[in-house]
Amino acid sequence: MSDSPPTPPRQERWDRRMETPLAVSSLVYLGAYAIRVLAHDLPDVWRDICLALTFAAWTVFVVDYGVRLRLSGLTPWRFVRRHFLDTVVLLLPLLRPLRVVRVYDKMQRRHDQPRLTLYARVMAYAGLSTGLIGFAGSLAVYQAEYGAPGATIRTFGDSVWWTCATLATVGYGDVTPVTPWGRVIAVGLMACGLALLGAVTGSFSSWLVQVFTREDEREDGKRPPGGSPGAS
Repeated sequence: MSDSPPTPPRQERWDRRMETPLAVSSLVYLGAYAIRVLAHDLPDVWRDICLALTFAAWTVFVVDYGVRLRLSGLTPWRFVRRHFLDTVVLLLPLLRPLRVVRVYDKMQRRHDQPRLTLYARVMAYAGLSTGLIGFAGSLAVYQAEYGAPGATIRTFGDSVWWTCATLATVGYGDVTPVTPWGRVIAVGLMACGLALLGAVTGSFSSWLVQVFTREDEREDGKRPPGGSPGAS
């Protein structure tokens, strides 16, 4: 049995209240970061505004994390262990847009019943996660590689192509990161690609097994007792 305590009611209310603001902050963070990375000729004043929006959104993440830590009643170490992924996302804010997937989950639910089946939801969420991670990873790699000596990723299109190949675990090798930070991002994208591919493949396989099982059960139900349909 798990020794993790249940989530306190005050923390649950806080989580519900902050769901939409955090999703909006995530998109603001990603949008401001994308503009700073892609708009090379952006005037300094607009670059400063994008930077301010980036830090403001990240501040929202920090405040939310601190409030949840206080409301949980746990020690910092136990809270980090129980919310390890939240801690990682706090340190790597580019992953914050994945919170949009949770908003999508709430939109899919009506009267506590999801509109999609479990397998369809897993594949839909994996698709959304792949798109968000791919876009964020493309931005990060492009920022790290753009202008680096000997870089093969020279345009954002090169970065998107490389990210797609990496997430798909194909690895053509025509363009590769040459900077240390770019290679760190590559390792993270490889891990994400393997995890998402495994989730989709496993869910699809389980769905096929479920469909074939139901068909076999229907066929068995049509057979008369004591033998095959042709038995007299």
